[in-house]
Amino acid sequence: MIAHYPERIVCLTEEPTETLYLLGEQDRIVGISGFTVRPKQARKDKPKVSAFISAKIDKILDLKPDLVVGFCDLQADIAAELIRAGVTVLIFNHRSVHEILNMILVLGSMVGAADKAALLVEGYRDRIESLQVKAALTKLKPRVYFEEWDEPQITGIRWAGELIEIAGGVDCFADLHTASLGKDRILADPLEVVRRAPDIIIGSWCGKKFRPEKVAARPGWQDVPAVRDGELHEIKSVDILQPGPAALTDGLDQIVKIIEDWHAQNGTRT
Repeated sequence: MIAHYPERIVCLTEEPTETLYLLGEQDRIVGISGFTVRPKQARKDKPKVSAFISAKIDKILDLKPDLVVGFCDLQADIAAELIRAGVTVLIFNHRSVHEILNMILVLGSMVGAADKAALLVEGYRDRIESLQVKAALTKLKPRVYFEEWDEPQITGIRWAGELIEIAGGVDCFADLHTASLGKDRILADPLEVVRRAPDIIIGSWCGKKFRPEKVAARPGWQDVPAVRDGELHEIKSVDILQPGPAALTDGLDQIVKIIEDWHAQNGTRT
């Protein structure tokens, strides 16, 4: 019996779109999220049928998809409506680097591109392992506070914290990054950041520009090492807060550079 893989896929978030393009399977995509920025070609070629927590259900149904792919509990209502309409829906809920790699493998298998997906993942794993070896040889590691939102202050999601550690830093709030929901990573007391004394602050305010001057002006933060030394950096949310290939490439590369520059400034790389 010949296997028939999905031929009309709607992607409700960016990461399955990016993954399918990297696997050379982009012709299967018939609709994408309006928030998709990667790859640029997708925005030119594919109709936009969803935001993040909302979607044009009628437009999706008109596309006659044989698979709709999304991400996380926030898309549960969209998924339920499509399922009731008879559509096959896959919602990934991956939050760690390991799970991002598994998402790529699963999606690749679902479209008959398992071998290409395995090669793609192998490349990411090799890079990660080389960075981990380098980090293990460094005695002093900067403490990093990753801020996902400012009002209220939300600490970084799990894969962001893991990427910090892969790049040779210490996630100041590793005790919180396993909480999958943003509401469970809200800092009730902003001075907790002061007490944890990060050497570096990375801001990625989902969907809006990071304002380092606002962070530096927070009451009691003037003695935080990162504020004192001007180590406040932005990584755009499109590069780090999408749980897909971009986080493992563009996002990780930027974290690596921030940490390497910190070592160069302080003469601490050994």
